[in-house]
Amino acid sequence: MTAASGDHILVEQRDGIAVVTLNRPEQMNAFSSELHREAELLWPKLAADKTIRAIVLTGAGKAFSAGGDLKAIARRLGDPKENFRHTAAVPGSALTLLRGLLDIPQPVIAAVNGDAVGLGATLALACDVVVMAETARIGDTHVKVGLVAGDGGAVVWPLLVGPSRAKDFLMRSRLVDGNEAYRMGLVGHVAPSYGVMDAALGIATEMAALPPLAVRWTKQAINKQIRQQLELAFDASIAFEAITMLSGDYAEAVNGFLEKRKPEFKGE
Repeated sequence: MTAASGDHILVEQRDGIAVVTLNRPEQMNAFSSELHREAELLWPKLAADKTIRAIVLTGAGKAFSAGGDLKAIARRLGDPKENFRHTAAVPGSALTLLRGLLDIPQPVIAAVNGDAVGLGATLALACDVVVMAETARIGDTHVKVGLVAGDGGAVVWPLLVGPSRAKDFLMRSRLVDGNEAYRMGLVGHVAPSYGVMDAALGIATEMAALPPLAVRWTKQAINKQIRQQLELAFDASIAFEAITMLSGDYAEAVNGFLEKRKPEFKGE
């Protein structure tokens, strides 16, 4: 492991390829504040490391990432001051996380070994190439828990599948498996679950052997379109998400999920 490894993210270098593993398997690699911050700090370190020619991003255990950590969210909801402090910090930290991933010059290949939900789906889809397990599911379920899909979903999905289909997925919190995600062009590659990492490493190895300036600058030229969309939509989407974090429906959704009951939404 390299010095970049942290409490919740492991980084292993293999012949110029950095394998980055979200490492909270017992929590389905859900994003706590600590994991979020580790990822924010990691992207610039990887970008500056000249020994790294390609990056593979994956999750430990059965999931890629389940998105937000609902148990941590429930604890914050019990402390209004802490919940407000967290909500106020969301726009800046969310933008840092997504922009940091987009700004990494090296190609990033997502090895979606298991479910990628909410923020987990956004991170996977923001990578340059996505290899997804046939049995894995992907989707942005922010709306299902009373939130606007604001931390990147409203930016990435319309670019990949168009506004109409993106609204169908985001507004209904739909999940699809790897085969359907591949058929609709959401991800570039699908593989059996046991072959996802090998396929991702194969693509990373191929890219690492190509002329690095040509690979990196081609990526940056294409990413200008994504950054343009980020500047256009992100401020509004993350602001709307932050507002819904203070809503009664959000608290009801989180508590209903943890209490294993159907939530009752009142639009307030």
